[in-house]
Amino acid sequence: MGTQPADTWRSPKGLLALISLLLCGLLWLNGLAGSLTRPSVGDALELRQLELAALAEPAVPAPWRAPLLGGDPLAQLRQRLAAAGAAAATPLPDPQLTTWGLLEQLMGRPQQARQILAGLPNGELPPAPQLSPLQQRLQCELAGRPRSQCSQPVVAGAALRRLLLITLAPIVLMLLGVLLLLRQLWLWRQGRLAPVAPLQGPELSPIEVALVVAGGFVVLGELVTPLLLGPLLSRALAPLADDPALQQALSVLLLYATLMLGPLLILFAFLRQRGPAPRGGWLQWNWLPLRHTIPWAGAGLLMVLPLVALTGWVLQHLWPNPAGSNPLLDMVLTNANPLALALLASTALILAPLFEETLFRGVLLPVLARHWGQGAAVLASAAFFALAHLSLGELAPLFVLGLGLGWLRLQSGRLGASALLHSLWNGITFANLLLLAG
Repeated sequence: MGTQPADTWRSPKGLLALISLLLCGLLWLNGLAGSLTRPSVGDALELRQLELAALAEPAVPAPWRAPLLGGDPLAQLRQRLAAAGAAAATPLPDPQLTTWGLLEQLMGRPQQARQILAGLPNGELPPAPQLSPLQQRLQCELAGRPRSQCSQPVVAGAALRRLLLITLAPIVLMLLGVLLLLRQLWLWRQGRLAPVAPLQGPELSPIEVALVVAGGFVVLGELVTPLLLGPLLSRALAPLADDPALQQALSVLLLYATLMLGPLLILFAFLRQRGPAPRGGWLQWNWLPLRHTIPWAGAGLLMVLPLVALTGWVLQHLWPNPAGSNPLLDMVLTNANPLALALLASTALILAPLFEETLFRGVLLPVLARHWGQGAAVLASAAFFALAHLSLGELAPLFVLGLGLGWLRLQSGRLGASALLHSLWNGITFANLLLLAG
């Protein structure tokens, strides 16, 4: 096994690392500032949930409507659409304008309804087959038929099941997570926590880690790769112009895959100089046995859920309308192409967890732990992980998630457990978006 390199920050390698860190800082600051101009997917998620509640209402027994739906979902939906229409710099999408206009008509505001529907193509409602189930129900009620005759029991029942899954499943998971956290706290107070597994990682210097993360990931991956590959991909994917959802999903997958190449090749080159890898590999993935890796990841997911949710709740009260959501969220929410969704899922559930855990918990955390200690290394790796997502609105929740991933890396001694937790987290988000999208 090789020895620790003796490079200094004044050596050519060190100066290159300093330049990479400077460029990384500038790019991340610019990305964080730019996130304030990106729309938040939160408003779209709220609208989708209100539409789902309105669609499910006929299937909800009367005594349960107030606690489950929180009042009259149609009135809440009209109010939310009106607020979105007043705040939007551009007209709302046609489906939202259609629902809003029908709601205004149903609630006895014909003049407002005419003004809203004038924004549709030719100022007219789409043909009935093109209307959503909720819009068909509203149109039926406008024709004077009772709501009981206008609702579609099968559609309302399916909407209710989706609504229950979206609202109740997170509550159950978070309650289990709170119990696990309390158990961990009790074991800690009793001095009965299992000892932390030995932390092993690649024998790299901080200079080399800076070159991998700042130089390879940020400068080469996030700046150079899109500039060089973007135009080539646009031309290569031009034949898919008739299917923009598939074109966009394939572009995201290919860009992310090529983004990974630079830092991974740099990491491979550095590790190759160290000679044979130790037992378990330089990154200590330790996937097997799965009967250990899966419970570690599952427990980590349950414990991190309430902490991230609490952070999001506090942030929502301090900053009610944070902008800058990950664009991938909106792609999933508005996508109806199964192949495109499969490509987006491959990016979010496989490529992103494997690559990001390699960088932040496989390389950065162990190297920093040798110099700063394990606690500081977990904090630093979580901070870099959160910053790398370039979203001010999601910075705090991602930092807490990063703390959970780092804690799991230390406790389990398995990078594979952290990657699996990361994948499960992204999977829950992905599934929630699919349920809302219907």
